[in-house]
Amino acid sequence: MHKKLTELFEELYGCAPDSAVQLCGSASNRTYLRLSAGGSSSIGVEGEDLRENRAFVQLARHFSKKRLPVPKILAVSKDYSVYIQEDLGDTLLSDLVDMARKQGSFESVLPLLKGCMEMLARFQFEGAEGLDFKELCPQEEFDLRSIMFDLNYFKYCFLKPSGLEFDEVRLQDEYERLAGNLLNCCRYGRETFLYRDFQSRNVMVRDGELWMIDFQSGRRGPIYYDLASFIYQVRAAYPPEVRKTLIQTYLASLERFVGKVDTDVFYNELRLFRLLRMLQVLGAYGFRGVIEHKAKFITSLIPALSALKEFINEKPFCEYPYLQEVLERLTDLPKYSSPAYPSGRLVVKVWSFSFKKGIPEDYTGNGGGYVFDCRSTNNPGRYDRYKQLTGLDAPVIKFLEDDGEIVRYLDHIYSIVEPHVNRYLERGFTNLSVAFGCTGGQHRSVYCAEHLAAHLSEAFPQAIIHLIHREQGIENIYGI
Repeated sequence: MHKKLTELFEELYGCAPDSAVQLCGSASNRTYLRLSAGGSSSIGVEGEDLRENRAFVQLARHFSKKRLPVPKILAVSKDYSVYIQEDLGDTLLSDLVDMARKQGSFESVLPLLKGCMEMLARFQFEGAEGLDFKELCPQEEFDLRSIMFDLNYFKYCFLKPSGLEFDEVRLQDEYERLAGNLLNCCRYGRETFLYRDFQSRNVMVRDGELWMIDFQSGRRGPIYYDLASFIYQVRAAYPPEVRKTLIQTYLASLERFVGKVDTDVFYNELRLFRLLRMLQVLGAYGFRGVIEHKAKFITSLIPALSALKEFINEKPFCEYPYLQEVLERLTDLPKYSSPAYPSGRLVVKVWSFSFKKGIPEDYTGNGGGYVFDCRSTNNPGRYDRYKQLTGLDAPVIKFLEDDGEIVRYLDHIYSIVEPHVNRYLERGFTNLSVAFGCTGGQHRSVYCAEHLAAHLSEAFPQAIIHLIHREQGIENIYGI
């Protein structure tokens, strides 16, 4: 049991909790517990970042005074390491959105989504009234530093790990020009509250009413960032007609605070913030998914890149030609392509790769399968006559097979992988990865991947075998 939360609960209610159930948290390091006693419950929160905890508590109290729908703070420890807040239940708006998307109609959640747009304008303007921005965490204002943090998050956590070659100086020049233009987007308010992570997973629904959570990173800033975050959230995948309705709803709410809006200016400035937010999200997906290996972020990478590709192709950013070029090349990388596999069938991806360039990423979120090291076998790459050849060429194949070592190696792998594929087929699973690595991803790994793919396609015709020689830029698909 969490001692400090228990003590705070006892101070508040005069008794220890009967139960404490840990809830699924967000991407942060905070811990949430549903604490129950005497038939009622509240939410206990523990967080190591005391400044962040303090910011949430102070914002929640400020918004409550403004009659904005946020959880009531019931008790706080003196050092802000733990606090107890109102229990809003378990229904996230994102869950309802997911359900609507699967049903093929957003009609059931459209009133709630429109309500979010009306609420956003209230938080931005009413929420900013009387707010001491200096007390916010990690900073008081969305400024040049904030923008560069977002852009560099994308550069260092997604663009560089992608392996794409680019001119960092040229990209920085356009980063700085983009940042300057973003900072000038303040016609409709500079002293407004920027929620920072305003999207459907940070909205709860209780008895048909909306409640806002996770606003602790808020700061002073322009109106567009939150609007772009919500409407163009990749995982929500709102259809164009829903997005149009939500923007119109927001504009009507905005005009109650600022008067008549110049829609040409509004849409041009929103477009810039949509680009910034898309890049920031890709940085987050790269960090949380590729680096921290969190499945829900990995599976979002391909849809996020598809959305970015559609966005930059629909109306290219001619004012940032090098950034446009880099994004076009990034979204066209074969590693991020998503072949149209027939639904419901098992796809076995068989890779060859170089350990020097890292193990292939699994963007399915499955996380299952094998990585085999071929470097224990005889290496043709040590001989000049084979250095320009690959494991697909006859002289290399003969070299590898002459002593039989790699053949025996593969026999052991067949005996491991075959039962795995068979069981996945029986259970209806749809993804499995088998990767072969060697020093350069050129000879031994290519030979092994090629032979395993051929073996599996013959043994399991009901499966799809996707062969990828990553370092050679060669792909083949069997079974479609």
